[in-house]
Amino acid sequence: MKNCLLILCFILLPLLSYGQTGGGQNSQGSNQNKDSKKQSGTDAQKKAPIDLYKIISADRDTIVLDTTLTLAKEYKFNYLREDTFELLPFANVGTPYNELAKSFDEVNLKPLFGARAQHRNYKEVEDILYYRVPTPLTEFYFKTAFQQGQQLDGLFAINTSEQFNFSLAYKGVRSLGSYQNRLTSTGNFRFTTSYFSKNKRYFLRAHLAAQDILNEQNGGITDEALPLYVNDDSNFTDRGRLEVNYEDAENFLKGIRYYIDQEYHVIKQQDSLSHSLLAIGNTLTYEEKQYRYQQDTAYEAYGEAYESTGLREIVRLQDLNAKMYARFSNNLIGDLSAFIDYTDFNYGYDAVLILDDGRIDNRIKGGVLAAGAGYQKTYKGFDLQGKGAINISGPYDGSYLTGQVSFEFLDDIKAVAGLKIHSVAPNFNTLLYQSDYVSYNWQNNFDNVNTQELSFGIESPTFGNINASYTGIDNYTYFGTTILEAATDETAEVISQPTPFQATERVDYLKIKLEKEFKYQNFRLANTILYQNVASGEAVFKVPTFITRNTLYYQDHWFKKALFLQTGVTFKYFPKYEMDAYSPVLGEFYVQDTEEIGGFPMIDVFFNAKVRQTRIFVKYEHVNALFKSTNDHFAAPGYPYRDAFIRFGLVWDFFL
Repeated sequence: MKNCLLILCFILLPLLSYGQTGGGQNSQGSNQNKDSKKQSGTDAQKKAPIDLYKIISADRDTIVLDTTLTLAKEYKFNYLREDTFELLPFANVGTPYNELAKSFDEVNLKPLFGARAQHRNYKEVEDILYYRVPTPLTEFYFKTAFQQGQQLDGLFAINTSEQFNFSLAYKGVRSLGSYQNRLTSTGNFRFTTSYFSKNKRYFLRAHLAAQDILNEQNGGITDEALPLYVNDDSNFTDRGRLEVNYEDAENFLKGIRYYIDQEYHVIKQQDSLSHSLLAIGNTLTYEEKQYRYQQDTAYEAYGEAYESTGLREIVRLQDLNAKMYARFSNNLIGDLSAFIDYTDFNYGYDAVLILDDGRIDNRIKGGVLAAGAGYQKTYKGFDLQGKGAINISGPYDGSYLTGQVSFEFLDDIKAVAGLKIHSVAPNFNTLLYQSDYVSYNWQNNFDNVNTQELSFGIESPTFGNINASYTGIDNYTYFGTTILEAATDETAEVISQPTPFQATERVDYLKIKLEKEFKYQNFRLANTILYQNVASGEAVFKVPTFITRNTLYYQDHWFKKALFLQTGVTFKYFPKYEMDAYSPVLGEFYVQDTEEIGGFPMIDVFFNAKVRQTRIFVKYEHVNALFKSTNDHFAAPGYPYRDAFIRFGLVWDFFL
């Protein structure tokens, strides 16, 4: 109830401010009505230019709506709507992606919610976009799925005035899949709004996000079915005939979040020589998450279970964050910012678990008070950025410090160098977990994970891009394998389970990425190569030595430039390595050392076209699977990769 009252107070504040800045009936309101009538009679007949349709990120970066068709759009035309070069999808759309490379971009000050593999399509605060449009904007994304399903992402943005914009968006996916018990059903609803007063001193942004991700689970295909799949038995080209480990389980992630950000410009001065801005603001975020795993009958390979039927486990997180901040901007000093915030969290289960050798608590809860600051300045061609924060009080220590400097050489060469130091407690599900499976219950007191990263990059449209990073991690926390029952003379089966561990050896990870496109008339050859090396900690941190993606394509305008055509072939490859396995119970990937996966090419043939603001995509995925003699294509141990499949879709922007 206390949380609800806080939310209500923050919602009422902008309404009061609106009433004080000319929202009622006064001369300004009358003038606004007159201006609106004039606009409806003249400007409304004119088509608004595309650069007036703006998309604003959570960090207040603004980009213009882009309706072009490029190779980057081809790479992003997928379930995640992002480039999946460093990811490997499972057979069905809407399921987790295995990681071929690791990234440590996120900086947080307290543990994250678990089931990270299920979070790939979960939109966090920083993923929400806000819109500022002169006329109503609608965007539809559509793409076919696998067996009895489709995927759609629809957006509608509109304004009631230049000051007040809002958007509604929903992304829905449903796909039965080719294998037994692999149905996917997901939904991401987003509502955003933004407002600024007439004097442009008060600014408001808010959003509501309600999301759910359901995946039926089958534990992968059985050991008996593996040879039938690998040898490509003609009787099992219908993948639904392959036997799976079970057909009665599912995991489910859902969350709802309310977010509001208010800012007031106390000082706002700007002339031809200088500008100064002093702003104060606050944000309030309230979010509830829930992860559920349920199964009709206990699966023996997961070990002993407390219940033989009707297994069901639910873990919840309630998170309330209130933040006060101030920022000062001056053309001589630069941009300074500072904040202080308080987070109240409550993670856990409904009951305490009593064991013969102790007990496992059901809750981790408390409050964390943190403070931080940031700085940005452009000086003589150098762009300097830095930010840092630290927990002042609470049950968890945490801190981060990041810095970046960039400089443009000549007109088309840019160099960027960065540093990041991050210390945070491991995720909640490594600290506390309860399950109907006996061995999936633990309570740990792990040390903070300490990450240090150095990065360097050069960006050039002429010479290509190169990005290199070195990451060192102390107390690396991961899910590994615990042997519950070793093989005997009577049975060759080993019963094991994923368990959280904290590495005693430091992890040292080098990552170098090269990107370069070659052009000849209307032909292009785009190349992306990633090299990786784990100098220490390779037993717990496993990635392939390299990943390569090469796309040869043709593009040109046809029919007197009424149609823009793009067609080509993409080749992707990575060598065999001990790829992470997947745990349906946890919704996590874990380290394994018994099976190497990879070493197979993935070749896609695509045909794309653009007519006005509509982009049409047609792709024959994994076409080389039609010509294979054996089928050792897997996305994780026991989980096959996708077969050859034709899929199509479109992205359509239209304006009123």
